[in-house]
Amino acid sequence: MIPPLKGTDDAHKAIVWMEEFRCNYLPVVEEGKLLGFISEEIILETNDIDREVKNFNLLGEKSFVQKGTHFYDILKVAAENKVQMVAVLDEENNYFGVITVQDTMASFAQTAAVQMPGSVLVLSMNHIDYSLATISRLIEENNAKILSSLVKEDPLDNSRLRLVLKINQTDLSRTVATLERFGYRVIGRYQELQQEPANKERIDMLLRYLDI
Repeated sequence: MIPPLKGTDDAHKAIVWMEEFRCNYLPVVEEGKLLGFISEEIILETNDIDREVKNFNLLGEKSFVQKGTHFYDILKVAAENKVQMVAVLDEENNYFGVITVQDTMASFAQTAAVQMPGSVLVLSMNHIDYSLATISRLIEENNAKILSSLVKEDPLDNSRLRLVLKINQTDLSRTVATLERFGYRVIGRYQELQQEPANKERIDMLLRYLDI
């Protein structure tokens, strides 16, 4: 839905298209190859509306994925390149299209892990203590199952990991007690109650933005 600019297009055209398509970035493509992304901020800083877009200091020339890439990797590429969209290339590295972070989040929100009822647990542990198989066994002993998991470094201590789990239970008390009995530290607990739809929204947002 968002067309690419040609390298010979000028900055004025870029600004017009950004307004038309309601975005702050546009891909710049030359002979089927991605040159990078131009932003409204870049154009305004140079104050040269007639300059060809290929002559700007473009962003995110490495902000691309191959067709069929999982949306986790799309979000990772976007974050690493500090852009709000990622180019999609075909098997021969020719430009195929673009996907926005917003579109990716919307797709993630439709997955079973988000849509199915349940709750979220956040665990903190040393790297050496991480074993999803062991944690899964402890959870399944309480007649629960893991719907999705996310592992990231603890932003407060890079020697530790944070594990975010979506579990198909709304009452986590027994599961938490079991995990704590085996030495796991539970630092977040987000329960979904059917009579409180606002909780579902909070859980969905938690998973959608992976911002713990």
